[in-house]
Amino acid sequence: MLEDLLKDAGRRMAKSVEATKHEFASIRTGRASAALLDRIHVDYYGTRTPLNQLATVGVPEARMLTITPYDKSSLKEVERAIMESDLGITPSNDGAMIRLPIPALTEERRKDLVKVAHRIAEDGRIAVRNVRRDVLHHTKEMEKNGEAGADDVHRADAGVQKLTDEHVQLIDAALKHKEEEIMEV
Repeated sequence: MLEDLLKDAGRRMAKSVEATKHEFASIRTGRASAALLDRIHVDYYGTRTPLNQLATVGVPEARMLTITPYDKSSLKEVERAIMESDLGITPSNDGAMIRLPIPALTEERRKDLVKVAHRIAEDGRIAVRNVRRDVLHHTKEMEKNGEAGADDVHRADAGVQKLTDEHVQLIDAALKHKEEEIMEV
């Protein structure tokens, strides 16, 4: 029973790490990446819809993204959503597609993006620690109900702490990599 709890905790913590890495991909660096637009939602016929479900996103050059909506009538809405986002990029619309030139980042903007990355990493660490808290709660309940002995609960608690430390280290390593990527000129 305790082993199942630890396996489940490891799986949930790994999902938190993956979600954090996915969020890191949506932070803009000096080069173009379709992942930059993952957080953009467009008001499409009254429904907030992810941009990647409304259009094809291409990367023709290192500093250029192209967005070709499946429905040409949604072009203005897509453009408005990009303008209102926190990307800091001005779209250029030619009637059929939107071009997003990715400008070089200023030092100040790089520092702001590093702060955003730190916030995302902290959210990931909190998610991992929440899983640990849940497992510790369940092990205490099991001990209280007589389903597990004190020694087994202590070993499980030590195991979940080890899992927590490993997953927090993975998040920290991903943060360090993203920081270097952002600060690279």
